[in-house]
Amino acid sequence: MLDILRHGDVAEIRLARPPVNALDLELLRMLRGGLDDVVRGGARGIVLSGAPGMFSAGVDVPALLKQDRAGVRAFWRAFFDMGCALARAPVPVVAAITGHSPAGGAVLSLFCDYRVMAEGPYRIGLNEVQVGLVVPDCIQFALRRVVGARRAERLLVAGAMVDAAEALACGFVDETTGVDQVVTRARVWLDELLARPAHAMLATRRIARADLAEAWADVDALPIDDFIEGFYHPQTQATLQALVARLGKKD
Repeated sequence: MLDILRHGDVAEIRLARPPVNALDLELLRMLRGGLDDVVRGGARGIVLSGAPGMFSAGVDVPALLKQDRAGVRAFWRAFFDMGCALARAPVPVVAAITGHSPAGGAVLSLFCDYRVMAEGPYRIGLNEVQVGLVVPDCIQFALRRVVGARRAERLLVAGAMVDAAEALACGFVDETTGVDQVVTRARVWLDELLARPAHAMLATRRIARADLAEAWADVDALPIDDFIEGFYHPQTQATLQALVARLGKKD
């Protein structure tokens, strides 16, 4: 489910849950543990990557719909906790967006310091509205920091998915490159950053990201229960069930 590779001072955490790196509770917990492990192991920077053509398809909706309410809450708490961990990571993290990155995958990338995306037909976006989910303000805030308030509003309300060129143009990602070069470019950016005097760079980074760290300081202060109530809204459930039915026909 997860591969961890070391590149000198940089640790790469690679999502490895075929076929589409869909996020379930086990993967989220492994990802959270992996983040802690590489920091404790002395990594000075982290690359979060996926498979060529697919960073992460987001939440494993078919699996989630099979859970009881306690299981659903455990999943969403783990998802929000992962956001807290990335927002407050003590070392720089680069999202190596190696392909498509809808919904949950896009959300996680927003908490990283820098985003490199595969150029071409790949798409990224917070398309939660399309599947009947309300995007809470704490996640909207993360997108507003990256693309600005007006652009975030348009993307969020429409549940828009944009291709790599559009994502670069609006600031959703910082750089695009060939799909086989995404991790390399992420490492190059990190290596250049880590060449700076560490004390000054890390202290300045903490100041620059203080608003994000404060907003995501305490997972239990986030509106998880409100979000779960929205998840169980009849219209949301119907939309998600219809989505799963369509996915089933493609298998």
